[in-house]
Amino acid sequence: MQINNMTIIIGGEAGQGVESSGAGFCKALARCGLHVFSVQDHRSRIRGGHNFYVIKTSDQPIVSWTEPVQLLVALTEETVNIHLDKLISGAAVIYDNGFNIKKEELEAKNIKSISVPLNKISQDIGGSKVMANTAALGAVAGLTQLPLKYIRSIVKDNFKKKGDKIVQANYKVAQKAADYVISQYDTSFNWKLKSIDAPEKMVINGNHAISLGALVAGCNFVSAYPMTPGTSIFEWLSTHADQYGIVSKQAEDEIAAICMAIGASHVGARAIVPTSGGGFSLMVEALGLAGMSETPLVIVIAQRPGPSTGFATRTEQADLLFAINASHGEFPRIVLAPGDTEQCFEAGARAFNLAEKYQTPVIIMTDAFLANSYRTIEKDKLDFKSISIDRGKLLSNVELDQLKTEYKRHVYSDDGISPRALPGHPKAIFKTTSDEHNEFGEIVEDAAIRNKMYQKRMKKLDTALSEIKEPILYGPDKAEITFLCWGSTLAPLKKAVNILNKDDKNKANLLQFVDLWPFPVDKVNPFFEKAGKLISVEGNYTGQLANLIKMTMGLDVDGKILKYDGRPFSPEYIINNLKS
Repeated sequence: MQINNMTIIIGGEAGQGVESSGAGFCKALARCGLHVFSVQDHRSRIRGGHNFYVIKTSDQPIVSWTEPVQLLVALTEETVNIHLDKLISGAAVIYDNGFNIKKEELEAKNIKSISVPLNKISQDIGGSKVMANTAALGAVAGLTQLPLKYIRSIVKDNFKKKGDKIVQANYKVAQKAADYVISQYDTSFNWKLKSIDAPEKMVINGNHAISLGALVAGCNFVSAYPMTPGTSIFEWLSTHADQYGIVSKQAEDEIAAICMAIGASHVGARAIVPTSGGGFSLMVEALGLAGMSETPLVIVIAQRPGPSTGFATRTEQADLLFAINASHGEFPRIVLAPGDTEQCFEAGARAFNLAEKYQTPVIIMTDAFLANSYRTIEKDKLDFKSISIDRGKLLSNVELDQLKTEYKRHVYSDDGISPRALPGHPKAIFKTTSDEHNEFGEIVEDAAIRNKMYQKRMKKLDTALSEIKEPILYGPDKAEITFLCWGSTLAPLKKAVNILNKDDKNKANLLQFVDLWPFPVDKVNPFFEKAGKLISVEGNYTGQLANLIKMTMGLDVDGKILKYDGRPFSPEYIINNLKS
């Protein structure tokens, strides 16, 4: 028997509460002391179409999900057919007894058939079949011996706004389903869930971690046109806007959203614009405005598959080179790519300091997998005390009072960064424009001034290199294979490296690139000098990180493991494809 170590899939149609059930069950597991890592897969429909939620749980910290499944919770017949091949021998399927499921096919695969009257219990006990997902979670508790109080706790959280009557009805439905499973089925299911004493944990996804980091760093303005999967950043900051003094603006389109943020930043706000690749496509002209006017700005690109609408609710990593080169002309920008929850929190805060210090746009790259995947972390893993606010060369009122000459907003400087004043002070009256300009911000046509101002802006890339992080090494210092990754592929790759090194301690290691532009060539070289065969693992067709390395360092990788079907990597996928 295995205790507290299993993978569960909850599947059904959009509108059946698959996402709320999955997220709630993650919280229930965390409250009984366990770790979780979840993956969502949903179609871009309000109702209909198969959705599912994968939950990996363990009493040890989890870095990734894994493919073998021990328990399938099917809210539709289709769910069983779609996921049956993922179940391992000894696994179980919980489903409504009204479904036309061939039990002999399950038994032939040594899979337990747990047929429960989920809809009848929901109707008879709760008064509505809509409670079938609550009944299903009660059935899971009965089969795995998970104390039902943890299911009741998330039922209360989910339904307390609807009143005590609804909460109590869901309690009864969960209890009846759990009792039914306990009374009708033996206890030979090999995977159990037991509560343990453990420090209290947070259940948080990548987008919420970015939002929390931004909040701690003093973000006080957010504007967006909602676009999956960046929307939850906007929702989280908007939900907490009144409590923390954040101005939240839902714009009529992405162009308006970024222009609002540029205006807010110009007058001193710490402004963020969350979007996806399609939304960012509309923003690139205004991105150039921020670059030319040297206005700090933080943009989050939560990637999804393109081109055009692509796979609207799925994941991809195909916007890296676009972000580095977006908008016409040349101007500095900084591109960050956090790979896990803690790094998302740090990037959400750090981006504002970089944006104001170098007076340039900072782009945080994430994707649907990292944005939406919930994970448990202990509260001290997010180091709030380490966050400091650095506003760069921002002139104080005292410094402005002491000015002896007319203020030059774009004064030439050796490091490319001009002292910045906010509008409102009588000595800080200045012009700014999207045209080429002189040190006062006045439009010019002079070639010599153009060269001087162009060089001043581009010097920021060299200056910023001192703060660009070197890649992070996971695994042994030297190994036969060195995986290269950025962003969300970190989680499955860390698990893959652990698996590969189980028998051969020097089989594989991993280099994660967290800061991608300006590319830190001098900081990367020492790692490459002792690296094994370089294998780039990316969620795109062309291997964009590998191409960036070739472009900046003239170095070809030895191989690529690529995925562009809209689904996230798993450790098993990486290991299986390593052979080829």
